[in-house]
Amino acid sequence: MLFRPGLRSLLAVTIAVNGCKSQDVNSCPGYIASNVVKSTSSLAADLQLAGKACNAYGTDLEDLKLLVEYQTDLEESADARLHIKIYDASETIYQVPQSVVGRPSSGAVTAKTPLLSFTYTESPISFAVHRVDSGETIFDTSKTPFIFESQYVRLRTSLPDHPNLYGFGDDTDPFRLNTTDYVRTLWVRDAYLIPSGTNLYGNHPIYFEHRASTNETHGVFMLNSDGIDVKVNNTASSGQYLEYNMIGGVIDMYILAGPSPVDTARQYRQVIGQPVMMPYWGLGFHHGGVVANYSTADTPLETMWTDIDYMDLRKVFTLDPQRFPLDMMQQLVTYLHEHNQHYVMMVDPAVAYQNYSAFENGVSAGAFLKLGNGSIYQGSYMQSTASEGKLKTLIGVVWPGITAFPDWFGPNTQSYWDNEFLSFFSPTTGVDIDTLWIDMNEASNFCTYPGSDPAAFAISDGDPPMPPSVRPNVGYPIPGFPADFQPSNDPEVMGREVKLAQSKGLDVLLGRHSTLFTRRQIGTPGAMIGLSGRDLINPPYAIHDAAGSISNLTIDTGLIHANGIAEYDTHNLYGTMMSEMVITRSTFAGAGRYVGHWLGDNNSDCKITTQDQGKIGITHELAGPHYRISIAEMIAFAAIYQLPMAQLGAFYPFYRNHNAVGTILQEFYLWPTVAEAARVAIKARYQLLDSLYTAMHQQSLDGTPLLNPMWFLYPEDTNTFAIDLQYFYRSSLLISPVVEENSTSVSAYLRHDIFYDFFTSKPVRGTGANITINDVSLTQIPVHIKGGPILPLRSDSANTTTALRLLDFNIIVAPGLDGTASGSLYLDDGVSIKQPATSMITFTYDGATLKMSGTFEYDVGDVNIAEAVLLCAKAQAQPQIGGGSGSGSTYNVTAQTTTVVLNKQLTGPFSVSL
Repeated sequence: MLFRPGLRSLLAVTIAVNGCKSQDVNSCPGYIASNVVKSTSSLAADLQLAGKACNAYGTDLEDLKLLVEYQTDLEESADARLHIKIYDASETIYQVPQSVVGRPSSGAVTAKTPLLSFTYTESPISFAVHRVDSGETIFDTSKTPFIFESQYVRLRTSLPDHPNLYGFGDDTDPFRLNTTDYVRTLWVRDAYLIPSGTNLYGNHPIYFEHRASTNETHGVFMLNSDGIDVKVNNTASSGQYLEYNMIGGVIDMYILAGPSPVDTARQYRQVIGQPVMMPYWGLGFHHGGVVANYSTADTPLETMWTDIDYMDLRKVFTLDPQRFPLDMMQQLVTYLHEHNQHYVMMVDPAVAYQNYSAFENGVSAGAFLKLGNGSIYQGSYMQSTASEGKLKTLIGVVWPGITAFPDWFGPNTQSYWDNEFLSFFSPTTGVDIDTLWIDMNEASNFCTYPGSDPAAFAISDGDPPMPPSVRPNVGYPIPGFPADFQPSNDPEVMGREVKLAQSKGLDVLLGRHSTLFTRRQIGTPGAMIGLSGRDLINPPYAIHDAAGSISNLTIDTGLIHANGIAEYDTHNLYGTMMSEMVITRSTFAGAGRYVGHWLGDNNSDCKITTQDQGKIGITHELAGPHYRISIAEMIAFAAIYQLPMAQLGAFYPFYRNHNAVGTILQEFYLWPTVAEAARVAIKARYQLLDSLYTAMHQQSLDGTPLLNPMWFLYPEDTNTFAIDLQYFYRSSLLISPVVEENSTSVSAYLRHDIFYDFFTSKPVRGTGANITINDVSLTQIPVHIKGGPILPLRSDSANTTTALRLLDFNIIVAPGLDGTASGSLYLDDGVSIKQPATSMITFTYDGATLKMSGTFEYDVGDVNIAEAVLLCAKAQAQPQIGGGSGSGSTYNVTAQTTTVVLNKQLTGPFSVSL
């Protein structure tokens, strides 16, 4: 997104509400359980307030219900999931809609062999969850009664001292969570430069805890979209604990048994849904803003991205007629598609409140958020005075100035949004993009709370910003494009004057479109849309929102959606509900069923070390392999002259270089050393692209993580628990980036295992200690193959993924300590949502023979398996190939590899002795 120093500087002076009114929660009485009903797979009970209400941060609810379910999935042989739900007896309080976050089936089933057990004490009620086999307690509320009030829910579990906790993304905090005086706030916001120690763009209320004493991992998912402070602390009176402080909603928990970290990750995906499969080309190298010169520099470029600069004064669904005229945009897309490249454009949710088709169509559809009087909410804030029953409107702005926001709960909103896309991005009459890039969907609002006059604020804030010069001279020609695309040499060519909408015209629009609508009312029993009488702007318990008030720099939390649900309860869901998008910034648990994720804008600053930048990227990727959506951002706005960023990004799921208007150019080819580093990294990535695609396919089936922190693969090794600058790409490639600028060495931890240098194939024996890798070239990143996999690599790199898919495969066999190896290769057409034909191929090596088997339905054309390469090999006799003959083998003494020429088609099984 664009850099707005004026807005972001406001964050530094925003009044922090970090904390809440002093209330005595220790006097809260808890609840008594009665009418307990048990079955083979569930438990239900009524809960009544056990004494005098404390009303700490709201009104104590007197009557609740408890539901406990042992759950499993069809492929599981045991009940690996425990669902615990505590909710109001009238079912009036808001619960996360199933239309947004689905639920796993919990029908009447006979319990299988449970992995977890639920125990409870009736008065006051407390409960605990234990492992059946060992009796280990993994969740325990016995020390502190839970509190359930109209605007505050507290639930605390005891933990062992110094627990290994991970999760609660998005975040850029330490990978392993701090365990004393630590607060993680879950409330999405426009968190420019993703500062550590604050709430960021996304909200994933899931944590993993790993117990070194038992070498077991479990997970806890709290399905609640209201604002949450998660507190982790260790005190003399309470011991070590983790505590949820929620400003609304219900207790809706899924305890995941594991017992391995990968098992736990898969079980989480079974709850929230499997991630969507990404297209093959989406894994190529992407750049924001530049097409030409990459091929001239012999550097692959798969996709060009365009930020909101293309819009007419930042109005969504428009083109700047001088800088991005439709005919030239169509020529650009045609050029890209003819060269087997792709094009992505940004779309923001806020629609300019002006006389143009996107706004008018939204008004006609009733698609925008409205105030209590039925008028359209214009990015404004409103204050509610319950005693007077009046609403006061104060207005804010986004990029185009005054805006309207889609109401994703409205009955016609999705069809309106779809129609705008079909029209603007029409392949014949519009801009024929390949996918979408979504920003500002927290939703972001530039006005501080409470707001001010919108026109005055827009002018003072510079919204919309002045467009740049028309095709300014960037100092070099653009090869392959006609004269209209070449940079102008006229210094007088400047952008047109920005004309802001006048408030008088907006008043006319307000009057014309102030139509009332019918909605369900808050406080309706059984509707689960929220209690009435709440303070939806300044709740009694104030979460640690870094923006201050929960309505600051976002949509007014007092707004009521078309279906009667308050923005207060659904704020964290707003971005996730833009579900037809492909790359999005703001997400909630389960968003990965529909979208990929980019981590948001970070910065390259000489005051921020390269190591810090590396940690930001890696920590964001690894902080939740358990909540990982399919892809995540590489580095936005990062200075690519910092070599590790170009190299490290090649081993992220999503590889994109993006910079902002007004910042230095950062194309890889502008610096010789960076260009070479990029070519090396991209070649490695592209050769591995089918392995990456195979891993994504597996992730879409069962949630197996694509990226793994070291402790996921070595959960018995305490040395790995805090490592955040090394990680596994799939489960086979250990990435150990050099993160000190201009350094040629790195300290890397290698477990007791066999590893192979990815670039040289030489074996390296790990001893469970850090080693120093010296003489690392500035153009290379240390990558090691962990012993045990078989990797199908393309024989070379290519400038596009289309060309890459025409290259043969080489099979790399990297035996583990036991001398065996295995791997897989998934093949399809790379683009179809419903695949007409696929191949799922498995490879095995038993120490003597390499075998290929599986299904071979997808026609790869003339692509063959050209060679098999055995690592850590000894010289041997001529190989024997089943199903056909090979043309001999070659032994490399230096690399200790045997290469066998195969030239086998991917149409059926074969075997070869190695």
